[in-house]
Amino acid sequence: MPETFWGAAVFAVTPTIVVGLIFWFAVRALLRADRTERAVYSQIEAEERAKAEAEERAASGESRTTA
Repeated sequence: MPETFWGAAVFAVTPTIVVGLIFWFAVRALLRADRTERAVYSQIEAEERAKAEAEERAASGESRTTA
Protein backbone atom coordinates (compact mmCIF):
# COMPACT_ATOMS: atom_id res chain seq x y z
CA MET A 1 0.00 0.00 0.00
CA PRO A 2 1.23 3.50 -0.79
CA GLU A 3 2.42 5.49 2.21
CA THR A 4 1.99 9.03 0.84
CA PHE A 5 -1.20 10.96 0.18
CA TRP A 6 -0.62 11.18 -3.57
CA GLY A 7 0.32 7.53 -3.82
CA ALA A 8 -2.87 6.56 -2.01
CA ALA A 9 -4.92 8.91 -4.20
CA VAL A 10 -3.53 7.40 -7.40
CA PHE A 11 -3.95 3.89 -6.00
CA ALA A 12 -7.61 4.63 -5.16
CA VAL A 13 -8.56 6.35 -8.44
CA THR A 14 -6.72 4.12 -10.92
CA PRO A 15 -9.21 1.18 -10.89
CA THR A 16 -12.13 3.52 -11.52
CA ILE A 17 -10.36 5.17 -14.44
CA VAL A 18 -9.37 1.81 -15.94
CA VAL A 19 -12.90 0.39 -15.67
CA GLY A 20 -14.30 3.62 -17.12
CA LEU A 21 -11.94 3.43 -20.09
CA ILE A 22 -12.84 -0.20 -20.74
CA PHE A 23 -16.55 0.69 -20.64
CA TRP A 24 -15.98 3.67 -22.94
CA PHE A 25 -14.12 1.56 -25.51
CA ALA A 26 -16.84 -1.12 -25.40
CA VAL A 27 -19.67 1.38 -25.92
CA ARG A 28 -17.70 3.13 -28.65
CA ALA A 29 -17.18 -0.17 -30.47
CA LEU A 30 -20.88 -1.01 -30.21
CA LEU A 31 -21.96 2.37 -31.56
CA ARG A 32 -19.52 2.21 -34.46
CA ALA A 33 -20.62 -1.33 -35.33
CA ASP A 34 -24.27 -0.26 -35.26
CA ARG A 35 -23.58 2.75 -37.47
CA THR A 36 -21.69 0.59 -39.98
CA GLU A 37 -24.41 -2.05 -39.97
CA ARG A 38 -27.11 0.56 -40.62
CA ALA A 39 -25.13 2.04 -43.52
CA VAL A 40 -24.59 -1.36 -45.13
CA TYR A 41 -28.24 -2.31 -44.61
CA SER A 42 -29.37 0.95 -46.24
CA GLN A 43 -27.10 0.33 -49.21
CA ILE A 44 -28.39 -3.23 -49.67
CA GLU A 45 -31.98 -2.03 -49.32
CA ALA A 46 -31.44 0.67 -51.97
CA GLU A 47 -29.91 -1.88 -54.35
CA GLU A 48 -32.82 -4.27 -53.84
CA ARG A 49 -35.34 -1.46 -54.33
CA ALA A 50 -33.66 -0.42 -57.59
CA LYS A 51 -33.60 -4.04 -58.75
CA ALA A 52 -37.31 -4.47 -57.99
CA GLU A 53 -38.17 -1.23 -59.81
CA ALA A 54 -36.17 -2.33 -62.85
CA GLU A 55 -37.96 -5.68 -62.90
CA GLU A 56 -41.31 -3.91 -62.56
CA ARG A 57 -40.49 -1.57 -65.45
CA ALA A 58 -39.38 -4.51 -67.58
CA ALA A 59 -42.58 -6.41 -66.76
CA SER A 60 -44.79 -3.41 -67.53
CA GLY A 61 -42.92 -2.88 -70.80
CA GLU A 62 -43.52 -6.50 -71.80
CA SER A 63 -47.22 -6.29 -71.01
CA ARG A 64 -47.59 -3.21 -73.22
CA THR A 65 -45.91 -4.86 -76.21
CA THR A 66 -47.90 -8.09 -75.92
CA ALA A 67 -51.29 -6.40 -75.49
